[in-house]
Amino acid sequence: MQHIEFFHTDHFENNYFRIPPPSNLSPYIDFFWETRFDELWDQYPRGFSDAQFANIGYTYLVNLGTPFTMQVNDQRFEMKTDGFLPRYNAIECFHKRNNRLFGIKFRVSPIAFQKDVDFSEYHGYIFPLSYLIDPQVISDIKKAASFEDRVHVASRHFLALLADYDGPLHPVNKVSSILDSCFQNNLFTVTVEQLAAQHGVSSRTLQRYFETFTGISSKQALQIMRIRKATTHLVHSPETFDHALYGYYDHSHFYKHLRQFLEKNTLKNDRPYIKLLEKLHRSAMV
Repeated sequence: MQHIEFFHTDHFENNYFRIPPPSNLSPYIDFFWETRFDELWDQYPRGFSDAQFANIGYTYLVNLGTPFTMQVNDQRFEMKTDGFLPRYNAIECFHKRNNRLFGIKFRVSPIAFQKDVDFSEYHGYIFPLSYLIDPQVISDIKKAASFEDRVHVASRHFLALLADYDGPLHPVNKVSSILDSCFQNNLFTVTVEQLAAQHGVSSRTLQRYFETFTGISSKQALQIMRIRKATTHLVHSPETFDHALYGYYDHSHFYKHLRQFLEKNTLKNDRPYIKLLEKLHRSAMV
């Protein structure tokens, strides 16, 4: 069985714990999550997979159970331990009984305050996590008795990391601020030159900040946020969906972007976007 993001919404909403971070961490962390699959194994004795489309940022994966298989685009990796996963790739995780994962979904990582890390060097792969988070913190997360306790351990670590930084405004905050503003206000077609002028840096410098802290360009980041927000709207409220809200010229412009976004090698479905477009068409006929 393959569960697909945006299509099997009940699975992703009901079979994962998810909680937002403390307010001080919200510019950097989107949410903490953990699998809650105990009741699924009788239903899927041979296991199942969860496929997700590209997103911004990256995820720290802490393995709380047995080895699992992660597919990044069309390449599979057998994971026995923890990993760092760039999220601008399409992914599919293959789960079997006793698999259990804890994750931290970052927009940008506070590790930038502590280490000189260039996230543009991480792509198309799942990487070891130990360099990006203190191994003792990983150990404490694994020893914690509950999801809430694990969230507390991770939050305490990153809050301490923020408190230890005593310097000028860090470039990572510029990137985080831009991502949040553009998402909240649907400013997905603004150019890097316009953004750079607003933040008092050159366009080349701002582009370097984006690539360093998100792994991708500003345009790529905004376009991923754009299509994800539009698709989420279409899935949950097709009757109120309007392509113009997200800066698309017309329906065909949105359709082209949706098709490009959903046509990924992680999916068995040849044309999954058709189901969403049918939903949009039905709502328009009501």
